[in-house]
This record gives sequence, C-alpha cells and structure tokens, in this order.
Amino acid sequence: MLSFAAITPHPPILIPTIGRENTKRIKKTAEAMEELEKKISKAKPDTIIVISPHGSLLPDAFSINLNPKYQSNLEEFGDFSTKVEFKTNTALAFRIKEFMEDKNIPLVLTSDGFLDHGAVVPLYFLTKKIPEVSILPMGYSMLDFKTHFNFGDLLKEIILNEEQKIAIIASGDLSHRLTKDAPAGYSARGKEFDEKLTELIANKNTAGILKMDADLVEKAGECGLRSILILLGLLERINYTPEILSYEGPFGVGYLVANFKLE
Repeated sequence: MLSFAAITPHPPILIPTIGRENTKRIKKTAEAMEELEKKISKAKPDTIIVISPHGSLLPDAFSINLNPKYQSNLEEFGDFSTKVEFKTNTALAFRIKEFMEDKNIPLVLTSDGFLDHGAVVPLYFLTKKIPEVSILPMGYSMLDFKTHFNFGDLLKEIILNEEQKIAIIASGDLSHRLTKDAPAGYSARGKEFDEKLTELIANKNTAGILKMDADLVEKAGECGLRSILILLGLLERINYTPEILSYEGPFGVGYLVANFKLE
C-alpha cells in the first residue's frame, strides 16, 4: 500500500556539516523538510522508493539500484563525517522488474553501494526516526514526459498490491537558472518555469504539466520534472491533496518541498 508521497529538493548545502552558516539562507526549505519528516514518521513506511536524477541516468531505460546495502557518500562536497546506511528491498525490486518487463517498459537493475546526493539529502532528513526502513533508489530516463507518467501509473499497480507500507519520494531541484550567479547561468524563463510548475502541482493540473512547453523546460535547466512526473503518474486516480510546504531559490536553484496528503 502507498502510505506517503512527497517532492523534495536535494541541495547538499542543506546538511549542516556542508552548509554551515549558509543553511540560514535556506531556512524555509529546512523547516519544510522537518515538517515532512514528521509526516513520514507518522506514516511509518516499510520501504521508501526514492527517485533521483543523479544516479544511473540512462537515455532509454529506467533503473533501480539494487544492492544489499547502501552508504551515503558526500565527500565530493567536503563532508567526510556524515555517514548513513540503509538496507534494500530485494523482493520488491524484482517484482517491479518483472512487472515492467511484462509491460514492455525498459527497466535496468544496476548495483552501487554508494548513494548519490539526490537520494542521500532527502533520506538524511526523512529517516531520522525510521532508521530501519528499507530503501529502493530509482533513476529516471531521458524518454519523453508521457512515458515517465505512464511508468509511475504502472508502478502504482505494484505498490497498491503490496501488504507493506511504501513511501515514494520524487527528489529533484527546479530551475538552476534563477539568478546571474546560478550554477547554469541566468535565464528569465527559470522563474517562469518554477512558478508555473508549482501552480500546476498545487492545482492538481497534471495534464498541464504533461503539456508544458519543451523550450520553457529546457531553458529552465531543471532536474526534477521527470521525478515529479513519475510521482504524479503513481498518484493518478488516487485521492490526494497537494500541500506546498515551501519554495525558495536563494542560490539560483529552485527548491520545492511538497507533501501529497493521501485520502
């Protein structure tokens, strides 16, 4: 069964040992993540599926990182002290793989004992009170938006038939081009994209998201849209209420935290 669903950003600077004094500049995001942590702790999932843009990104196939256990690795961000470890859910991974094969959906199983920061950052915050939870790191593809939505819709068939409680986290940042000092350079369309996507999510206008202008998406320089589309596909025909907990972009990258209250 599905017990929890959310969108999170993944800035390493959000982790105190990396961000240090800069964490004050993303206070809204930090507070929203704390609120989200309370919600997922209450939901008590047995397994968390986390969709990250920074794992094994394949052009024409989705992926699941299946390893006996996972460790965080934030050394590329200068953090050698933050260490978290998780176990996997092998049975669920193989059920998803077999189901997708039957539906002719390309899905590859990879194996990496280290988690990318797209998975580590949200898990660092959201598993503090549920350290025994299993995780299943998933990667999207470069296939079209509709294919990602359909993948989520199919994934739902498996999750709803599971006796265990499953949470799904769509990890992704919005535009990387909000300011002149942004990582990907400035584009006026970055703010336009973030505002439009946030509004569409809040209004449950999934059709509008699927029809978003390709030029707008490209110029925004985002990394979260495909993660979000998988999540929205999974939520299709499920009663839910979107809750936008925070949005800000102090470092030129849009950080959205959203909860989907399941009815």
